[in-house]
Amino acid sequence: MPDFLIHHNALILVGDGRKALFLRNRGTPQALDLVVERILDGADNPSTHEQGTDRPGRVMQSVGSARSSVEQTDWHTLEEQKFATTIAEALYRAALAGDFEELVIVAPPKTLGMLRQTFHKQVSDRIHGEVPKTLTSTPVDEIQRLLAA
Repeated sequence: MPDFLIHHNALILVGDGRKALFLRNRGTPQALDLVVERILDGADNPSTHEQGTDRPGRVMQSVGSARSSVEQTDWHTLEEQKFATTIAEALYRAALAGDFEELVIVAPPKTLGMLRQTFHKQVSDRIHGEVPKTLTSTPVDEIQRLLAA
């Protein structure tokens, strides 16, 4: 699936807005051997309609009697952004500690965008490749097979 090689000892982040798997390639680029090093599980993140309690607010215009509604807060997206920041901080600490030289990110496009915005330069400089796919609920052996293809 990827058009790049995943080298020995590369760190692979498989994440989305709710869960992140940190995998390490203990094998070679030709024969991946992915091992789970860490799992980050975001707080329960129910859908927005289950999180909000009030109707969206209304605003009076300064001139005239017109009113308009305020867009409802998307609590679900806010939690996903907060979790992306948690992932980015964990990777930054790992980069500072010298835990990885090469990083591969596997995440849905929306999550990839959130992560890119939150990564520190120490992390961004180590990104070797990205795979825009949701694989967090996929077994590790299947992730390994997909990344080796």
